[in-house]
Amino acid sequence: MATRPTPRHPRAARPLDGEFVTAERDAAWKKVLGLAGLGVRGRLAVVGVERVREAAAKGTLKLAIVARDASRNSLNKIVPLLEAKRVRIVDGIGAVPLGAAVGRDATAVIGIVDAQLAKGIRGIVDSARGV
Repeated sequence: MATRPTPRHPRAARPLDGEFVTAERDAAWKKVLGLAGLGVRGRLAVVGVERVREAAAKGTLKLAIVARDASRNSLNKIVPLLEAKRVRIVDGIGAVPLGAAVGRDATAVIGIVDAQLAKGIRGIVDSARGV
């Protein structure tokens, strides 16, 4: 007689990039991805390495959501520029869920160009991380 696996507790920890994720943090990422998707549909956000680089170069980029599993080439193109322009980088979500939020198969980065949307996403991320 085979035993059934024990159901996971909703607050059970799962490793994610060296951190542990709770149900609350999962909910926070859903909110962030939902806001990013709304931002793209409302033209308050840009998708992809090249579009984010253009927005950062213009000085209109307020926040960048970078996929934790983005390629090294993509990271080498975007991270130094974002750091030089002092744009806050949020990471910790995969490229597939990030892309799905904006209607793509996968994407390495989403850039938020609206200050209020960026403020809302920062608030969600900071509260989820306990900052």
